[in-house]
Amino acid sequence: MKDKIKGSAYILIATVIWGSAFVAQSVGMDHIGPFTFQAVRCALAAIGLLPFIYFADKKQGNSFLRQWKNKRLWLAGCLCAIPFFLAANLQQIGLVTTDAGKSGFLTAMYIVIVPIIGLFRGKKFTFMIPISVVLAVAGLYLLSCAGIGNIQIGDICLMGCALMFALQITVVDIFANDVDAMRLNCLQAGLGAIATAVVVAFTETPTLQGVLNCALPLCYTGFLSMGLAYTLQILGQRYLESAAASLLMSLESAFAVLFGWIILGERLSQNEAIGCCLMFAAVIISQIPIKEKSASQ
Repeated sequence: MKDKIKGSAYILIATVIWGSAFVAQSVGMDHIGPFTFQAVRCALAAIGLLPFIYFADKKQGNSFLRQWKNKRLWLAGCLCAIPFFLAANLQQIGLVTTDAGKSGFLTAMYIVIVPIIGLFRGKKFTFMIPISVVLAVAGLYLLSCAGIGNIQIGDICLMGCALMFALQITVVDIFANDVDAMRLNCLQAGLGAIATAVVVAFTETPTLQGVLNCALPLCYTGFLSMGLAYTLQILGQRYLESAAASLLMSLESAFAVLFGWIILGERLSQNEAIGCCLMFAAVIISQIPIKEKSASQ
């Protein structure tokens, strides 16, 4: 039970950071393109994690360079970076034709996909998980896109984005207990930065002044949202089933709305308030421990 609380706390902190990062991202988009923003923040995350990894190795008496020779670490890093990179870029493409609210709803549909993938992996979960998923989907709908019904090309891209995030969560679930969390996130961020930089070369013309103009949002989303929060995600998934972890992560949408209301003064509608309540209820229900009946002959 203590491990479950610890894992939930890690992911909840990560989710709060992700939710607040939407404010920083909205400000940053005023100065540079979305792919440039993504590439720079991933690069900052990878660079920022390196000194923490070095001092952690030194404290534990490990060789900094030798630890990077772990083949399983590189396998995990590549397998995490691929769906992360695809998810981020599919989301950007989807946003061209789909409004932000609907994109948030479709992206968070990984809460439905993760348990399905888990079933194919032989994962078992309590009946609380399906109940929580239904409540979370209803909450997300009210929170993000109540009244929006038209299907557009971008929606398909966002569904693909949800699938990629579900795969990233699943990969973390597989490797979280086997590799160092900071190193895994460092590889995910570094490889994601390189891949996104290639996209930037063909789609955008970034300037140094533009990057400097949004230095604060980039540092916040790079060091905290990407560097710290994704490391906390990996640590949290050591103690939680992927289905329960994904439900906690979906609170990102609720926190984004709440921070927009608190910091930017955006209006919180009745639907959004009810949606937030439903999502928090879903997460609470998903964390209720269920005692298994002992078999008696």
